[in-house]
Amino acid sequence: MGLGQLTYDDVHIHFTQEEWALLNPSQKCLYTDVMLETYRNLTAIEKPYGCNQCDKAFTRNAQLKSHIRTHTGEKPYLCNQCGRAFSDASTLRYHDRTHTGEKPYVCNQCGRAFSHVSNLQCHHRTHTGEKPYECNQCGKAFARNGHLKSHIRTHTGEKPYECNQCGKAFVRNDQLKIHIRTHTGEKPYVCNQYGRAFLEASTL
Repeated sequence: MGLGQLTYDDVHIHFTQEEWALLNPSQKCLYTDVMLETYRNLTAIEKPYGCNQCDKAFTRNAQLKSHIRTHTGEKPYLCNQCGRAFSDASTLRYHDRTHTGEKPYVCNQCGRAFSHVSNLQCHHRTHTGEKPYECNQCGKAFARNGHLKSHIRTHTGEKPYECNQCGKAFVRNDQLKIHIRTHTGEKPYVCNQYGRAFLEASTL
């Protein structure tokens, strides 16, 4: 069989639920990485629309046009409620939910609802205890990839979020947001018993 005739199903390794449960987080991550790489290799054969500014390719011309906007900075899709601009229509649709409050993705275990399917997937791990993202330096595992990235900075010392008023730098963006309040005086968390306001929820 020629490579052009291969499909994802031909090379996909399927685990039963019981088999998957026996894998440790590191093995699950390895499996995911290998399958994603395999999928990318297979789909690359069938992606005729290549970006002339980077090495990315797409199956449809519309996808390429949307991607090119990441290079040009063009954001033609405007929110009619707040004026915020986006490079593609799907991101605008997700953003719209911050105004409408729509949360179409519901957890079938606890009923909690989410505006994005990725948030539901991460939430589901609070029930399963799954932590598929493991630090290759100390072995600590995390439920979210973003949490792993923040953790890795404790090893590298990287602090990419810098205050433009005083130059102080932080590991995480939420830390920078809290710090900025020391300049603005904003205290958004108010005690409903005594009326006292705080910079962050943990001190309420």
